Amino acid sequence: MNKPPGGMRTFTIIWFGQLISALGSGLSGFALGVWVYERTGSATAFSVIVLAFMVPSVLFSPVAGALVDRWNRRLILIACDAISAASTLTILILLLSNSLEIWHLYILIFVSAIAGSFQWPAMSTATTMLVPQEDLGRAGGMTQIGESISTLLSPALAGYLFLSIGLNGIFVIDLLTFLVAVATLLVVSIPEPERTNVVEEETTPSLWKEIRYGWDYILDRRGLLLLLIYIATINLGFGFTDPLYTPLFLSLGNAQQAGIAFSVLGLGSVVGTILMSVWGGPRKRIYGVLISGFWLGIAYIVFGLRPWLWLVAVAGFVRNLILLIMLGASQALWQAKTAPDVQGRVFSVRRFIAWCTAPISTLIAGPLVDRVLQPGMEAGGSLAASFGAVIGVGPGRGSALVFSLVGVFVSLVTLAFFAVPKLRNVDTDIQNVEIKVRPTRADANL
Repeated sequence: MNKPPGGMRTFTIIWFGQLISALGSGLSGFALGVWVYERTGSATAFSVIVLAFMVPSVLFSPVAGALVDRWNRRLILIACDAISAASTLTILILLLSNSLEIWHLYILIFVSAIAGSFQWPAMSTATTMLVPQEDLGRAGGMTQIGESISTLLSPALAGYLFLSIGLNGIFVIDLLTFLVAVATLLVVSIPEPERTNVVEEETTPSLWKEIRYGWDYILDRRGLLLLLIYIATINLGFGFTDPLYTPLFLSLGNAQQAGIAFSVLGLGSVVGTILMSVWGGPRKRIYGVLISGFWLGIAYIVFGLRPWLWLVAVAGFVRNLILLIMLGASQALWQAKTAPDVQGRVFSVRRFIAWCTAPISTLIAGPLVDRVLQPGMEAGGSLAASFGAVIGVGPGRGSALVFSLVGVFVSLVTLAFFAVPKLRNVDTDIQNVEIKVRPTRADANL
């Protein structure tokens, strides 16, 4: 059976709701980032925040994926938005009572991230069921535009709103955007995939067997496994930089200037998203991943070369544009090679492996910068005569050094993986899956 008429229209309605929600989350996220930096000035505090977001994605993803394949995707998306809204409401209540502490954020971000570990595979499989295969690259680009527009508009807008309505008002707006996301989900239906005979012979297989199936599915497709190892390897590098963006930007300018710089990064995401939405990515999707990966490393090198906020903003623009092409190509490749009725468990195992390395480097990044690299990159420090001679010394240079070293690592790793034929040929070596929609009762009576 073909996909339902109007499937792309339904996807667009859901996408719009998630876009509005992402804009609200971007407002509150940037405002809270400034709030944390003003109170701590510590890269370690941001490392803990990033870990609170990452760890649930790693720990809960395999279980979440198996359950997503069992449960109704639309109801999962509604529940995830509701949990995130509840976390935002809790922060607002703490703000109104002047009781908010940083450790509250750690807990609430952790809870929201658990919901996110279910939301991501549910949205991915819903997209596969609604969008024709030839449009998956465009749909992937549209999915990313929520984050892109959030990064473009939220920092500058949050700075203005902070002065006019305060942090409390920003969180009220965030709550309202969650309501929009839930409303769009309430007015659409998402078809469930037809069950295949390749999962388990039992009528109700155990949860463990369903999780194990996700592992086996990837292990049996060597090209996808190599792609996953590549992503996990470069994520090890990116984990060092994830908690350092806000400290680096605020070391080079005030909150308003940093907000403008973050908006430039968001503009790169918007351009990348529009490009992927119109273009759909290269026909050989693995080239879109690997070539983007190499230039992504170059952009990270430029991040740390000079203590100039405008240079960091330009490098960030290029970084976000390239990253959107890379993510869109990768997602479209996985969706085309994975049967939709098992995408929940396969994609969640995929996410587990891809992200399992990042928390390690994120945990190290904050203390490494605060205790070793930043003191060493001050005038007269232990690294001033070596790395400092290249990228300069002073505030934020410890974080800048991390960005440049990570860029060298990512580019070299990408060249090494590009040399592996089994990975380069994954588009042709693994056959695309056939998409079938489970018949409804009305269909069965035809």
